[in-house]
Amino acid sequence: MQTLKTYIVEDSQVIRDSLIATLEELVPVAVVGTADHEAGAVQWLSNPDNPVDLLIVDIFLKSGSGLGVLRAAQKLSGHHTVVVLSNYATSDIRRKCLELGADKVFDKSNEIDALISYCNALASGDAASLAPDVAP
Repeated sequence: MQTLKTYIVEDSQVIRDSLIATLEELVPVAVVGTADHEAGAVQWLSNPDNPVDLLIVDIFLKSGSGLGVLRAAQKLSGHHTVVVLSNYATSDIRRKCLELGADKVFDKSNEIDALISYCNALASGDAASLAPDVAP
C-alpha cells in the first residue's frame, strides 16, 4: 500500500486533530500539512516543493472558503485526489464541489467510514472502489 501524502484544510482544531488521528490509525497516510483558512491552504499548495497525493477540504473555513481551495487545486501539477469533507454536503454543495474538481464529497456527520474506505482504496490502488461522484 502506498502512503498517501495528505494535506487537510479544516477550520475546527478539534475536528482536524480527530481526523488526523483517525486517518493515521486506519489509513496509510502521512499528514504533510494543515490549514484552517483559504489563503494559507492556497499558499502552501502553490509551492511546488509541497506535493500531495490527497487533499481533504472543508467548505466553511475561518476565512475564505473551501471552494477557493478547490479552484486552486485545479491548477496543481501532478496527480492528486481531492475530497471534500463537510457538514453541509447538500446536493447543491456536492454539485458545486464536483464542478470545481473534487473527486468525492463526504458528509462529516455520517460518511466518515466511507471516507476511510475511499482513502484505503486510494492507497491500495483499487480503481474499482474509486468511482468519482456524479453531480446530483
